[in-house]
Amino acid sequence: MTDRLSALDASFLYLQDRTTPMHVGSVLVFEPAEGFSYEGLVSLVSNRIAFVPRYRQRVRQLPGRILPPVWVTDDNFDVTYHVRRSALPRPGTSEQLEEFVARVQSRQLDLSRPLWELYLVDGLQDGRFAIVTKTHVSLVDGINAIDIGQILVDRDVEAEPSAPVGTARGGGDLDMFVASALDFARRPVRVLDVARSGLAGVTTEAVKVAGRGASVAGYVAGNIVRSAARPAPSSPLNQEVGAHRRFAMVSTDLADYQQIRRVAGERGEPVSVNDVVLATVTGALRGWLLARGAVVSTGQTVRALVPLSVLSETARDGDTVTQQSQREHIGEEVMPTFVDLPVGEARPMMRLHQIAFAMQQQLDAGHPVGARSLSGIAGFAPPTLHSLGARLGSAMSRRMFNLVITNVPGPQRALSAAGASLVASYPVIPLVKGQALAIGLTSYNGRVDFGLNADRDAMVDIELLGQCIVDALDELLDE
Repeated sequence: MTDRLSALDASFLYLQDRTTPMHVGSVLVFEPAEGFSYEGLVSLVSNRIAFVPRYRQRVRQLPGRILPPVWVTDDNFDVTYHVRRSALPRPGTSEQLEEFVARVQSRQLDLSRPLWELYLVDGLQDGRFAIVTKTHVSLVDGINAIDIGQILVDRDVEAEPSAPVGTARGGGDLDMFVASALDFARRPVRVLDVARSGLAGVTTEAVKVAGRGASVAGYVAGNIVRSAARPAPSSPLNQEVGAHRRFAMVSTDLADYQQIRRVAGERGEPVSVNDVVLATVTGALRGWLLARGAVVSTGQTVRALVPLSVLSETARDGDTVTQQSQREHIGEEVMPTFVDLPVGEARPMMRLHQIAFAMQQQLDAGHPVGARSLSGIAGFAPPTLHSLGARLGSAMSRRMFNLVITNVPGPQRALSAAGASLVASYPVIPLVKGQALAIGLTSYNGRVDFGLNADRDAMVDIELLGQCIVDALDELLDE
């Protein structure tokens, strides 16, 4: 039986173009390690992807696109094509690494090869090095494949090989067409999925990604309808997107967010660390708008799509959520929450209160996975969860929100790859048409690291927004 792309995955291939490549990435920064080399990295990647067959497969388009593409084994797979080496002029600064990431992430992946790339970047300050990854969102579904960044540092991934994916090999177009047609004849309901994939926004498929459980899926459908009825407010963030990018990395301390949460709790306002993060981003956007000379009126908002990992009823056993159920449902349960960030509110703690109330209204309808449980899914879950969030953001209609913010809690212990300690992890979330900014952030080992991916022409002041994040966090701490 052929291994076809789902209607949603196929839509990511059809909808991408020169200005909106559909790949997600990460910037992993490591401390220097004796004996770490490019050859060792190639060996590590080769060993790890042996347990994730999707990384040796490419997409095969069928004639006329009447039937969805299929995954086929790349008989000419060359790991050294995908694992590349680069270097910054020593001592490489953060700004130089950001520029390297922006240029690499602007380029589309080669659709005739497996849809991922990885760059070893030497020459950083203090002897550090970085690994920059690119993975197409159609590849990472959390079930058949997890993100390449997670594979590198997941110490459990070699425990046992995954079940082989049924994948076609070789054959001409006619053979592949006939095989796929026979599969459709056996399961004709799949024809409807292909037809739905052509709908603007792929909303039906987004509901399917968001939740298999009836309660979650019902909530998601209602939330989408309500958001569609109220288009996102106009914002400088929404402009025509070009082919080139800017990227900025911002590091903050997790303890600061936890302190703000405690202070709010002492005042009788229950908030989560995620609420504090969103309030910080809100304050940063407000500061950025004011610095640009924009008029920011009372009551003005910016609507964010914040993908949230949840468990459906079928994944729960009373109040107990097992690691096994988390791993089985990680690829299925990503719920869209739409949050109107109150950039028009001048008081930092009032912004936090409004966001906490809005988030709680939405969380009451689902079963969110707690930060501690989420950070333990399959070892180092953030890269994969950011990919799933990017999939959801790309599938939803851009008229519903102004930007995507993915916030994924990671493990609060040091991880390593081939003996090199991981220092920081910055997500790179793809832009969708008409949106000049996407924000990803990961908490890891006492840090909260932001990756700001932006259109090069529309966001010439991306570094200013990065500084505004730091200033907005300080503003909350001073309250």
